Amino acid sequence: MLKDKIIKSVAACCFTAMAVIPAMALEYSFDAPGDPLYGRPTSDDTIYVTTDAPVNVDRSKNAALIPPAFGSPTSYVLGSSELLTPNLIRDGQIYTGPGNGSSSGGGSTSLPNTSVVPSLPGTDTSSTTGYTPVTASLYYSGGHLATLSIPSIDLSVKVYEGTGDSSLAKGVGHFENTSIWDGNVCLAGHNRGVNTYFGKIHTLNPGNTIQLTTKLGTRTYQVKSVQKIASTQVSVLDATVQNQLTLITCVANEPNYRWCVIATQVKQ
Repeated sequence: MLKDKIIKSVAACCFTAMAVIPAMALEYSFDAPGDPLYGRPTSDDTIYVTTDAPVNVDRSKNAALIPPAFGSPTSYVLGSSELLTPNLIRDGQIYTGPGNGSSSGGGSTSLPNTSVVPSLPGTDTSSTTGYTPVTASLYYSGGHLATLSIPSIDLSVKVYEGTGDSSLAKGVGHFENTSIWDGNVCLAGHNRGVNTYFGKIHTLNPGNTIQLTTKLGTRTYQVKSVQKIASTQVSVLDATVQNQLTLITCVANEPNYRWCVIATQVKQ
């Protein structure tokens, strides 16, 4: 009797074991992550506009300010302290006031006064001074005024009116109130960042040639000087009797100075 029960129990266990599928025989599959950001770079260059300011406002490091010292008189004042990377151009002109490396005495920081823009030197339109104003007829269909070419640094770039962010984002900017053909044609460009069109002008040598093409024709200029000038030396924008090009850009890590290249017309 006991023997029969044991045999039946063993037989039942065998049948049960035979009915079980080994775990190692199962097939497993894993779906790929559904997150569309999986494997993408962590950096994101998208500009998110959360204010009423236009989308093309400069939000790069060129417009950033170094935070004032905690507890200082200007620590809660919007727009105070110095620029992180002082711009060549601010509010359409060369900005040399507070916020661009300048501060007042007495240990307190001056606030940037962006509502007051330094005026350009006056231009003499008499017969002894060359000066050609910008008119609507001088614009090309693409919106630019000229094309600047400097073969020695492999540069060919369009010139746009004004030296604000919108102009310098597209090419080289032409200083308003300066000549566009006869006399002193003054241009500005960035020397770092994405649009670093003037990043190598300080490497030019006397004798290098530069061409400027406008609707009035094409002129060839020859570099006469490459010098570092003070940011306050705006006399380089003065009208001149001779036909010349004046190119200006920042000096890396030296906010109080500018590179200035002067080239005079090659006589044909």
